Amino acid sequence: MPPVAPLSLTLHGVLMQVRQVGVLLTGASGVGKSELALELLARGHRLVADDATEFSLEYGRLIGRCPPLLRGFIEARSLGILNAERLYGSQSIIDSTPLDLTIALDAPKGPSATGLERLSGHRGTRSILGVPITEISIPIRLGHNLAVLVEAACHDFELRRNGYHADEDMAQRQMEEIRKQDPQPLR
Repeated sequence: MPPVAPLSLTLHGVLMQVRQVGVLLTGASGVGKSELALELLARGHRLVADDATEFSLEYGRLIGRCPPLLRGFIEARSLGILNAERLYGSQSIIDSTPLDLTIALDAPKGPSATGLERLSGHRGTRSILGVPITEISIPIRLGHNLAVLVEAACHDFELRRNGYHADEDMAQRQMEEIRKQDPQPLR
């Protein structure tokens, strides 16, 4: 008999709810996940779990929760343990959220061979407990406002979920402009 996949799993990362999108912030230890979470909390978004998130498969969806001992706490380098509920209010903490998106905070990579990421981003899919989850990789660069990028990624995720893809829209506009300049069909 083949092994049965586990119905629950604990992952390293910070689980937030941003614009009603459950987003798991991942990356190496010390990359700035908790600092980013603090910025998102200050902007009115909600924390589920810092550092360790428990996921379970419920009716085909991944639901993330915080281990009870860690609920409401967040560790910030140089500051230590903080109580997010006391800092930002009871509305800043929620018990659980479905996981919709993962954002991997990565070290910058070399130049892209094609530059296509300028149109469609660093998007892929990650499987967690057999469920495909959209993953976006954001290289950490000096001067990037990561909170704004995460908010935009979550908003764009909502638009894509509803069928709108900005990169496809722009490509279509470019093709229309090319056709205006040269009405001959492309071969």
